[in-house]
Amino acid sequence: MSAPVLWRDLRRHTAARVGLGRVGNGLPTAAHLDFQEAHAQARDAVWSVLDVPALQAALGAEVVASAAPDRRTYLLRPDLGRRMAEGLSLAPRPGCFAIVVADGLCATGVQAQAPALAQALTSGLRAAGWDVAPPVIATQARVAIGDAIGAALGAAMVAVLIGERPGLSALDSMGIYLTHAPRPGRSDAERNCISNIRPGGLSVAEASAKLLWLVQAARDLGATGVALKDEQPVLPLLEDQPEGR
Repeated sequence: MSAPVLWRDLRRHTAARVGLGRVGNGLPTAAHLDFQEAHAQARDAVWSVLDVPALQAALGAEVVASAAPDRRTYLLRPDLGRRMAEGLSLAPRPGCFAIVVADGLCATGVQAQAPALAQALTSGLRAAGWDVAPPVIATQARVAIGDAIGAALGAAMVAVLIGERPGLSALDSMGIYLTHAPRPGRSDAERNCISNIRPGGLSVAEASAKLLWLVQAARDLGATGVALKDEQPVLPLLEDQPEGR
């Protein structure tokens, strides 16, 4: 059964699976096979790895590893991805703003988008008076590794740029997690998250602007997470049109 024209038109504007049609009680064969392919790609994306030398050259970054020795361990032991490997150290930089670039559950979006986002953030933060530490690349890393890195640096805040869990329509999504006064033991309720940063979602420019607003608000409030509400002014979706148009 073919989809009505209305559904076909809607599919032109979204990657979501809408108006797939049906055959009896099931999906058409083409839609079913497409779903299986997307599912397989999402599973494979979890095993993607960062090109660390290329990213390091682009960012001028230091590199650390989590306590997870390999990808399989990382996926099976989330706790190991939340802390740095034994014996690693970072030069303290008290009061700085730390930027951590982590592979997370999918490195694809991080590889493509982190350099431009880190550059935009660094410029905006310095303009706001922050001492920005050189970025730190963290491999086999979860969000909370930013707490360990931030604490080692003595950072006032940390932003973790990390690959998000791959979905059936997006394998290149990156998120940012902002934490005030990072230290081991911080909970997710003490962070602010900006997600779906990718070409088909939130742009690098939009994500940078939102994070810079949150950073200033967090500095004024002295906290991030549930205490900090995203009340950034919203721009109109359409420009005002002259009368008569």
